[in-house]
This record gives sequence, C-alpha cells and structure tokens, in this order.
Amino acid sequence: MSQIQRQFAAHLRAPVRNPAPEGIEERRLDIYRDLIYNNIEGFIAGGFPVLREILADDHWHQLVRDFIDRHQSASPYFLQISQEFLTYLQNERAPDPRDPPFLLELAHYEWVELALDVADETLPEAVPHDDLLSAGIEVSKLLWCLSYQYPVHRLGPGYQPQTPPAELTYLLVYRNRADQVEFMLSNAATVHFIKLLQERAGSASDALARLAADMGGVDPAGLASFARNLLLDLQARDILWAAK
Repeated sequence: MSQIQRQFAAHLRAPVRNPAPEGIEERRLDIYRDLIYNNIEGFIAGGFPVLREILADDHWHQLVRDFIDRHQSASPYFLQISQEFLTYLQNERAPDPRDPPFLLELAHYEWVELALDVADETLPEAVPHDDLLSAGIEVSKLLWCLSYQYPVHRLGPGYQPQTPPAELTYLLVYRNRADQVEFMLSNAATVHFIKLLQERAGSASDALARLAADMGGVDPAGLASFARNLLLDLQARDILWAAK
C-alpha cells in the first residue's frame, strides 16, 4: 500500500483527526466518507438494535466512529462486523460515563442471536422419544447456555436498571430445525443439568443423580418429575434428543 493509500484510508476511518491526501475533490471525499461510515453504522445498528435504541444519537455515532477509528478488524467479511464490534467493546473501548452499566452484557446477548443465525452447524434428524429420562441424550451444538448479571432479554428504552438484580439471569439461546433463533428463560439447576447431559456420561437418569448430589444430596426421585417434563420440553424445542 502506497503512502497516499494509507493516508486516504486513515482519513476515511477518522476524518477529523487525519487530513485527506491533497488533490482529491471534496465532493468525492464526501461520497467516500459517507459510504464507509453509513455501511458500517447500518450493519452495526442492525446487529445491535436494542443498544442502538437505548443510546442517544450523539452517543451512538461517537461510539461507532471510535470503533471505525480504533479497531483493526481481523476479518474482511461484513457478517463478522458484529463480532468485531463486540471485541472492540470488550477490549478496546475507553470508559464513557454515558454508557449504561449493562452495555457489554446487552451487546453480547444481541451478538449471540446473529452468531447462532449464521452458524454452519445443522441439526440431525431425530425420532421423538417419550421416555428421555432413561435414554442417553445428545444436546444440540446450536445451544448456548448463558448467564448475565442483568436481565438482558427485558432491556429497552422503558427498562434500564442501573444496578443488577440479586439473582443472575439464565438464558438458553438456540436455533431450532426451522432455523429460527429462540431464547428460553432458565435457571441455575436447569443449566447445570444440561451441562451434565452435554458430557454424555451415561443416561439422563445418571445426569440427574449427579445433579441431585451437586445440589447437596437431594433425592433424585424427587427431581424425576421435574427432569422428565423438562426433557420433553427441550426435545420439543430441538435443544436435545435421544442419542442413537
């Protein structure tokens, strides 16, 4: 890349801080500046719609311009701009007193939806099973078990808590066989049970026994009804199925 190309690229990334190369018509520069910024800003706004709605216009545009200026993207693909933006927020962004305290968690939650939507994995065909508790279980690779300090699924212009609730928010975010990304509000016990199932060590009953032990010696029989109904619900959602 020539010195002129570097200067031109630096100007497009941060026009105020970096002067344009001499000899380029201002009208043409305006077209290039608007094209670069509007494309990137529009893609980020589409990937983080709640965050965009919450932040004031000047705050949002300053955030996006700082991303364009500061972040060196590892990928040239537009589909990965959301991941690059999340990396910038997590590792490079200077603190701003206007930022809501849940900014990082909300951004991560919104990114997960796009990440699952474009994931390459496909779900195998599975025959519904009525007694999953006695079966070995396969858990979908298109499931993410997430926990947040803030109830990210409820955040919006009308609900912006400034301190986190006493309890964590547990969410199952997944893509079903219709290629729809869905979420399910969950709890610590369910998430732990699913993680035991992901280990695929024995049957679901074995995982339930381990869950009961981890909960302080609870009788597995007392959890059986909960586990049986939960497994059927998760099967209907394409989150898990009986292993072959």
